[in-house]
Amino acid sequence: MHLIQFFDDNGARAVGVTRNGETRRVEGSSTVYELALAAIASAEGLSGIVDQRGLGAAIDKAALLAEGRLLAPIDHPDKAHLHVTGTGLTHLGSAATRDAMHKANGEKPAAELTDSMKMFRMGLEGGKPTSGQRGVQPEWFYKGNGNIVANPGHPIPSPAFALDAGEEPEIAGIYVIDNHGQPRRLGFALANEFSDHVTERINYLFLAHSKLRACSFGPELRVGDLPSHIEGTSRIIRDGQVIWEKPFLSGEDNMSHTIANLEYHHFKYELFRQPGDVHVHMFGTATLSFADGISTRQDDIFEIEEAQFGLKLRNPVRVESEKPVLINGLY
Repeated sequence: MHLIQFFDDNGARAVGVTRNGETRRVEGSSTVYELALAAIASAEGLSGIVDQRGLGAAIDKAALLAEGRLLAPIDHPDKAHLHVTGTGLTHLGSAATRDAMHKANGEKPAAELTDSMKMFRMGLEGGKPTSGQRGVQPEWFYKGNGNIVANPGHPIPSPAFALDAGEEPEIAGIYVIDNHGQPRRLGFALANEFSDHVTERINYLFLAHSKLRACSFGPELRVGDLPSHIEGTSRIIRDGQVIWEKPFLSGEDNMSHTIANLEYHHFKYELFRQPGDVHVHMFGTATLSFADGISTRQDDIFEIEEAQFGLKLRNPVRVESEKPVLINGLY
């Protein structure tokens, strides 16, 4: 089952569900967030709540995407209560790209491992613990709140001060915190984590700065567990032509951590278990166009697809103009 959010012909918000190859409107539902809260309250689960609400007219979700009427598959009425975070160095092969980036500032002796390679090896050795045990904690970063989310099909803004505007094709877990402070997983979605890799390469301690960028996820929320093997395609389109294309892998078969281990090390912090909050947590990637020497430009289009997640996630790049920051005392 997949869920989408969209604007209907009257400009009102609505929810759609895809089952058995057919997409229809969910009656009496304007947001996936409200649907999730109802599912938590009733203990029916999302599928049960959809059945209770009933289905309306058929929907052409591809047309909605082309018309710019699809929203991210979940949001929060108060954007400050949607948290976008992620983990890195979690996929087999992910260390090679990061290690090469960090060594670019000067080769080191073979015996001296970068921090990236050390972190990656820690994951290989302790990222998939046996049942009942806690694994090693991963690299973790904060991206922002609901204000940074670009809807599918809409531009991803890159700030004027950025040195790079690079895609990162990933899978994001989608969660709502229940009234008891426990995370409730709704499912997973395609995501473009979008980072500034040139800034990160200057110094690894700039990683936090490089991640404070916009992102996009969706268009569809795949309800249920994550498939163990995910094999999609990431591409960049410029002036109607594909200038770069590469497969990306995800799912636990292709990762050095279990999803459960990554979830634990995010939600172990009470800050991230506040009732009613929404979390979009990105699980990392091993595929970057930046590693192949690609530098994106204004109006380049990112396209990420994987058949198990429905519609493609497609966003153009928009470089923002300079925005002066004026700091005045208030004494």
